[in-house]
Amino acid sequence: MQLSQWLGFSATELPDLPELRTPPLLDATRAFDVCHVGLVLRAVLGVQLLLALGAALVARDLFQWFTLTANGTVVTMFAVLSWLLIVCAAKKLWPRLPEPLQWLVLMSLGSACALMGFGLLSFTWIEPATAWRVGSVAAAGASGAGLLLAWLKLREHTQRPADALAQLVELQSRIRPHFLFNTLNSAIALVQVDPARAESVLEDLAELFRVALADASASVTLEEEIDLARRYLAIEQIRFGKRLRIVWHLDPEANAARVPPLLLQPLVENAVRHGVEPNDDGGELEVRTRRHGAEVEICIVNTVGAPSRTAGHGLALRNVRQRLKLMHDVAAQFDIEQTEDRFTLRILVPL
Repeated sequence: MQLSQWLGFSATELPDLPELRTPPLLDATRAFDVCHVGLVLRAVLGVQLLLALGAALVARDLFQWFTLTANGTVVTMFAVLSWLLIVCAAKKLWPRLPEPLQWLVLMSLGSACALMGFGLLSFTWIEPATAWRVGSVAAAGASGAGLLLAWLKLREHTQRPADALAQLVELQSRIRPHFLFNTLNSAIALVQVDPARAESVLEDLAELFRVALADASASVTLEEEIDLARRYLAIEQIRFGKRLRIVWHLDPEANAARVPPLLLQPLVENAVRHGVEPNDDGGELEVRTRRHGAEVEICIVNTVGAPSRTAGHGLALRNVRQRLKLMHDVAAQFDIEQTEDRFTLRILVPL
């Protein structure tokens, strides 16, 4: 009997899979999500560099340049940090405004922040306030805010370059053919002895393909990724039996963290392929999640065999690392630790 008959549909009429509804990876609010240490440092350093260059153009000597830069630093540090804080706090508001109004409001906010910073100098009599100075500071604040806003929008557009998106699509489509072949063979073998389990295997396989064929620019919750990893490991459990020992330590408070799709499945597949399959006695795979304040920690630990038999971790790990950076920038961490008998992956993502 043909495989299509076992599956219950014709070879030309595949069943409709439920639509995957997920928010976009780089949504409208992402351009204004500026509460990241790396982004704040870049913004501050960029403005300070412009200040130093501007002071160099008007200063008559090194002492005057140093004075102008020092006084200007008080204004720019206060203005930039205040502006970024307000932008981040209201990041869900800005996308609702029309584009011209966004620029008007945020550049006006830059003027206000710069004037408040200049007020610190005036209050301490370091720089007396004059109409010309107030106007200059307001204009500089608006210009600086405009440059920052342009940079944020450019950064949001370039965070999803064609090559990174193509790499994500490639990873999502990379369900190995031999895994598909083994899964279908297992399902066929189970039809006679355990039809319910065979149906469960095919449902798990359909879910894997549903996610693999979903929008590559989407994000999912950690809870959804854990469910997908469970389905994948349930299929592999049929093949390996007692050789595959799985341990779950999951923190429900970590489930809401957003991650790229197909984050965990390639990692647990990697663990099975390099930590369980090569060993005659099998191996153990442990998945842990835990919330630490505003961050979520994900750990995947697997036993390993001889070093020569565990080569090949690199491609999947590089893909996952790059996709995490694409989504969370410096707010995400990806660390690897390998001992004689353990391979540990540790991921930190913002909640």
